[in-house]
Parts: sequence; structure tokens; C-alpha cells
Amino acid sequence: MYESKSPFYYGTGRRKHSVARVRVYEGSGKITINGRDIDDYFGLETLKLIVRQPFAVTNTGDRFDIVCTVKGGGVTGQAGAIRHGLSRALLQFDPELRPVLKKEGFLTRDPRMKERKKYGLKAARRAPQFSKR
Repeated sequence: MYESKSPFYYGTGRRKHSVARVRVYEGSGKITINGRDIDDYFGLETLKLIVRQPFAVTNTGDRFDIVCTVKGGGVTGQAGAIRHGLSRALLQFDPELRPVLKKEGFLTRDPRMKERKKYGLKAARRAPQFSKR
């Protein structure tokens, strides 16, 4: 699809257990995720919106094609990881976009992770049912 010699901007994004490697090429606004179109990959419109947020904020929607591979986690985490990676790639393209992306919080790695299960409990915080008698 894209020749290895054509120039691109690269960004790695992470969210929960998802890791996205995002490459941004000059183009017409096509988004490809794991070899599939964004409409095929994400069913929900909100997830597609999350992925496109950096373009909406910076007004660069139709200028770039995105090719990304994403692994791990669920669909929401993957969408957040792609957004993070895309924001970093756009920063490589133009460092002047940093204040806009920073203000929206797209450059900050979301630290929230799943809490581990503790011994004596059924889940992270869920205790066994209490019986008085």
C-alpha cells in the first residue's frame, strides 16, 4: 500500500494494555488499522470520533493518511492508544501544534490501569458475601 521509502511521521501510543504504532503519511484522510478500514475495525461511532479527535483539534483532517497497528486490550483502550500515537506523530510533523494538543490532554499517557485482585477477595475490591448466621 505505502512504499517503505515514502516519508512518514511516527508515534507510539499506549492506553491500558493497548499499544498502537501509528504512521502518518501525506494523503487524503484515509485511516487504516491493522490492515482494515476504520469503519470495519471500530463498530461504534464514539470510537471513530476518539481516533479522529487530534485532527479535529488541529484542523489537519484531510491532509494525512494514517496506517497503524494496534495490539492488546479492548476496543476502547485501542482507540485511546491510537489517539495518543496520532497526537505524537502530528507533533513530529509540526511542533507548533504542541500547545493545542497538550491543552486537550492528548499527549498525556493515561495512567489508569486495571486494579489487581487481592487475596481473600473475589475481585479487586469485591469481598465474599457476608452472612450473619
